[in-house]
Amino acid sequence: MNAMSTPAPQTLSSAFPGGPRLLADVGGTNARFALETAPGQVGHIHVLPCCEHPTLAAALRAYLALPDVAAAAPVVRHGAIAIANPVTGDFVRMTNHHWEFSIEGMRQECGFDVLAVVNDFTALARSLPFLGDQKRQVGGGTAVAGSPLGLIGAGTGLGVSGLIPCASGWTALLSEGGHVSFSPVNETEVAILQFAWREFEHVSAERLMSGAGIELIYRALADYRKVAAEPLSAADVARRALDGTCPLCDEAIEAFCGMLGTIAANLAVTLGAQGGIYIGGGIVPKLGDRFDRSAFRARFEAKGRFRQYLSAIPTHVITAQYPAFLGVSAILAERLAA
Repeated sequence: MNAMSTPAPQTLSSAFPGGPRLLADVGGTNARFALETAPGQVGHIHVLPCCEHPTLAAALRAYLALPDVAAAAPVVRHGAIAIANPVTGDFVRMTNHHWEFSIEGMRQECGFDVLAVVNDFTALARSLPFLGDQKRQVGGGTAVAGSPLGLIGAGTGLGVSGLIPCASGWTALLSEGGHVSFSPVNETEVAILQFAWREFEHVSAERLMSGAGIELIYRALADYRKVAAEPLSAADVARRALDGTCPLCDEAIEAFCGMLGTIAANLAVTLGAQGGIYIGGGIVPKLGDRFDRSAFRARFEAKGRFRQYLSAIPTHVITAQYPAFLGVSAILAERLAA
């Protein structure tokens, strides 16, 4: 990989035929929609709760019918959707929500000429060259130009991807790395894993590196410490950790951050991601400087003989509010230019 040339500079498409384009980022909880009305100009952003719509097509039509959207784009011919799910063919069944659909069927139902549907972390990976200053470095050195980039992000689930340099630019990996088996590195994490085995035959990284995972870590630590667990949501655990009112909640968030450091380091050495590791998803950005002060970076570098190798790799928290839109815009532009 190191022998590859530096990718050509990435720019959003200079041509913009066909009028405004629909961009969407669909997770297990919310579907985010936007219009790209000119190259790089993204607006009319609305977030629709998935639970309020029976299908993705219904949510899409509801977005297009909103007054400001309909006024800006009475007709939308092209669209691109990033979705928190594997996309391996025409039929998509979401892992963390009940929506399922045929891509071609939805294209026809919603009246698109072109509709691209890709994995959300594939799209997020494609956004990385466009982030500019919409990221915050947490430890490490300087990125090595022309090297792979790694991407990981915890939210409703755990997304994983990478961006590999090639002669024409970048290739985003279609990864489901969030479903690798969780590997503990200390006695406390062994206890957390043993607790999780009571509920799940297979404990993936996603079982713990997610909103539901924070709740599971909290319950496991309560069991391990032999104290009563309250019925707390992930948001409750994070809030109590950040305001200092619950030591057990703070321990849960610290364990979460440490585990994420180990998993991010696994990705870095697997990809040879000397261009950096990027952290997306909905959870880490909300932790703010608590994440920066956590065990994340120390655990990222704790790889024995590879400590020096990992200590040079920068890790970044993505701070852009809607970064996946940048990625699906680039993917759609390429699809239309093909």
